[in-house]
Amino acid sequence: MDLLERRTIMQAKVRDNKLHISGYVNVPGRLSSRPVYTPKHGKVMETIEQRAFTKALDRTHDVRLLLDHLADRELASVAAGNLTLKEDRIGLRAETVIDDPEVVQNVDKLRGWSFQMLNVKDRLEQRADGLPIRHVEDFDMPEISLILHKNPVYASTSIELRSDDEAEVEWRAVETSFEVSKDTGQGIDYTAFENRISEARIATR
Repeated sequence: MDLLERRTIMQAKVRDNKLHISGYVNVPGRLSSRPVYTPKHGKVMETIEQRAFTKALDRTHDVRLLLDHLADRELASVAAGNLTLKEDRIGLRAETVIDDPEVVQNVDKLRGWSFQMLNVKDRLEQRADGLPIRHVEDFDMPEISLILHKNPVYASTSIELRSDDEAEVEWRAVETSFEVSKDTGQGIDYTAFENRISEARIATR
């Protein structure tokens, strides 16, 4: 089974002291390029199933965009109207406008994206050779983050107290290539990227 590095492409444009970002936070249907540890299953390879992001977005009226997962550093949100999230045939696409001075000034130092998963529903595929594959089929996603100062951790899990109950919270980081450019009025052509993703999905079936 071929592995595809979990790398996505984002376009960043600075216009009128605001940062306009568009591109993909995550591409479902790909096998993780390295093992993931989960309390429930131990060490596994992992894939986010297609439409899992759609189900997460359909259940909520808001997703917050934070800096480095810091609750007091909200950069944008769906409810505020400056963040748009949608799962299309490639993956979870984000469109956002950020006016935080620190982020705008350090756009060339952004390290990537990370998203949060709560209430994960999954199934485990055992294999004769290699680690089992965890298929993540559904989850809640209250926030995503841009990573600037922290070292992106590919996968981590913690137990947090939420609404008087302990909840297992998972994060997944995505290595991202940011294309910083002047505003030319033209967006990124994702055709080659889309073709590569389609080939990778076929290879993992």
